[in-house]
Amino acid sequence: MLGGAVAVLVTGQISPIDALHAIDSDVMLFLFGMFVIGEALVASGYLSCIAHRFFARAKNPDQVVLFILFGMGILSALLMNDTLAVIGTPLMIGLAAGRRMSPKLLLFTLAIAITTGSVMSPIGNPQNLLIAINSGMASPFVTFALYLAVPTLICIGVAWIVLRWFYEDEFLPRETADEPIPPCDPRLTVLVKCSLAIILLLALLNICTSLITGSMLVALPLIAIGAALPVLIFSYKRFEILRTIDWCTLVFFAAMFVLMESVWQTGFFQSLVSGEMLSSVPLLLGTSVVLSQFISNVPFVALFQPLVMEAGSGTAQLMALAVGSTIAGNLTILGAASNVIIIQNAEKQGATLTFFEFMKVGLPLTVLQVMVYWGWLGMMG
Repeated sequence: MLGGAVAVLVTGQISPIDALHAIDSDVMLFLFGMFVIGEALVASGYLSCIAHRFFARAKNPDQVVLFILFGMGILSALLMNDTLAVIGTPLMIGLAAGRRMSPKLLLFTLAIAITTGSVMSPIGNPQNLLIAINSGMASPFVTFALYLAVPTLICIGVAWIVLRWFYEDEFLPRETADEPIPPCDPRLTVLVKCSLAIILLLALLNICTSLITGSMLVALPLIAIGAALPVLIFSYKRFEILRTIDWCTLVFFAAMFVLMESVWQTGFFQSLVSGEMLSSVPLLLGTSVVLSQFISNVPFVALFQPLVMEAGSGTAQLMALAVGSTIAGNLTILGAASNVIIIQNAEKQGATLTFFEFMKVGLPLTVLQVMVYWGWLGMMG
């Protein structure tokens, strides 16, 4: 992505001024804040402690998978799926060893959970954030929840059925080993708890004010930056955390904004899109799922959302764009950056999922999920 951005700048396809204006500072600030919180969660060990207590309640493989699907799925709506991909991969490999289950099953479960769960929140993934900010939604938390919470929870249940079908032998009862309680950094844990409380309180404040006044009181980027401040100001590990946050993804997004703006200025992409495609929920769902496999979901939304807005399409169409570009990650490994993060981190620990192993399960799952969202959005629209 950076190579593409440099190429269009060097060849004069976009001016340096236009390139700077193209970088969405709201998105960059939000991602930075969330990455700081995610790294603090890892460094403090707090999330590992929570996971240990949470999964200790699971008595059999069915419950383990359901706990991952619903636990990580709902958490991804709060902490962003890429963050949970980094945090969750070593947790899944450790859980698989302790429960004597296949790491492939649990890695797949994690990937599906954080992809599907992130659909129902404007801060669940970067493409939803783009839609929430650039569409000017007065109440993105309420809108996403109203249109997408129920079908998302249904789709998480569908994922459990599909996983049980393909990994039937892994759901047989088995002996488990006691897992040691992971250590926590008490001082950093207190700050992380403050950060999570700030996110929840500001999100609830926005929901309340939007229901009363029709607009948000606190902008989404300010929620992330405000939540990151306790860590950045008071943590003795602040510089270590800043060094280890996902700077590559921040560079990716800055470069993506420049490259996509250059593509947009050519008018080539606009000429390929028909009016019917922009107004039809099923066409938007299908197009988003397919094209996100080739140009990735975030660049696709960056290009496609302005067309949906210019066509005067309604909220149901924007939600279809969010859904399709997100659950594209359940079809193949390349459909979402979070999948790649999980696979890369798992391979460092001797576990992996191949492209075809992923797609064998992902194809029927994605088809079923598209049908659920299509039916619900059709009813809402």
